[in-house]
Amino acid sequence: MAKVLIIYGSVIPRENSISTKMLDLFVDEYKRNNINDEIKILDLNNDDMYSLTDKNFKLFYSEENSDKYINLLKSVDKVVMNAPMINFNIPTIIKAFFDRIAVANKTFSYKYASKGSSIGLLNNLKVQIIATQGAPLGWYPWASHINYLEGMWKFLGANLSESILLAGTKVEPLNKMQPQEIIETISKEIIKKASIF
Repeated sequence: MAKVLIIYGSVIPRENSISTKMLDLFVDEYKRNNINDEIKILDLNNDDMYSLTDKNFKLFYSEENSDKYINLLKSVDKVVMNAPMINFNIPTIIKAFFDRIAVANKTFSYKYASKGSSIGLLNNLKVQIIATQGAPLGWYPWASHINYLEGMWKFLGANLSESILLAGTKVEPLNKMQPQEIIETISKEIIKKASIF
């Protein structure tokens, strides 16, 4: 039996969030195939995911603000996270989450690493990223939130499944479709990846 953490990272209202609907489909299919696994939910919108500033630096990495998330990640085997692209990047609540969990000697270490390298300490995790972006893939090569997400999880030592990305949600033909129709364009890929995760 695996323990799975579902991280909702979309700041788009649930009823309009394509990435959230994709995540829900993935989780439903995963549950069908893994009925004994334990599912935990972390909706970053419901936690106080404020950004790091010089005013809150000391409290930001406290047990309440940092260690609870690190301990949660160390207590599970798998993570599934959704992330729409917002202004060419990840949502700020996901950035705040990574700021809280990227802590030297807790989730990564330079000790015993070769020069210019680090060792990720969350190697207990298998991670699935589910993402959307309004522009077609490659329109803005400097803006790849998928690369950032994959890079952060790898830096922390996680093993990544191939990310699921639905690009072009704000242009034709997808922008002419209802949310459920949009999901249907990628549902086979989601179901397949959920069945082997």
